[in-house]
Amino acid sequence: MDSNIEKNQTRLENKLKLGSFSIETERLLLRPVSMEYAEEIFKEFDDETTEYMFPSTPEDIADTKKFIEESTEGFLQGKEIVTVILKKDTLEYLGSGGIHHIDTKTPELGIWIKKGAHGNHYGREAVAGLKKWADVNLDYEYLKYPVAEENISSRKIAESLGGKEVLRYPHTNQKGVQLNIVEYHIFSRE
Repeated sequence: MDSNIEKNQTRLENKLKLGSFSIETERLLLRPVSMEYAEEIFKEFDDETTEYMFPSTPEDIADTKKFIEESTEGFLQGKEIVTVILKKDTLEYLGSGGIHHIDTKTPELGIWIKKGAHGNHYGREAVAGLKKWADVNLDYEYLKYPVAEENISSRKIAESLGGKEVLRYPHTNQKGVQLNIVEYHIFSRE
């Protein structure tokens, strides 16, 4: 089969999956990020939320919309899954999470929860749901979970999933701030 035809067929299959993709946990529903959540993402992804993260706070809603478009394209290309995290019973928007580089042997987990939902272990539950999905659907060696050393709550997420600290390195984020990164590797529990 012609490689362009194969690529188009794969893209069509992925587009169909985009509409039906979801991960359910006890309290949460993870769905692909979409423009429906642009306003909430823009409002909640503020300087305090991004303090320990690589991305910077969006300057305007257009930055958030570009992120959503790029995330959707990454899904369609089979490179990443970026989700919104919703409270299952009310569909309240809680944050976003994802698995990046799913087309490699070492995909990378990422998560953030809005400030008003901190302290409920939603991040831990969402990442556990993403990992469970990866265990069933991806052929990976390990999942990377890089986190700023100072971000204790996020480090606890990795450790709760059996993550092993394997690297420490400095990394400058988009705001120009140098972060001390602790990279955990989380292995499949087959």
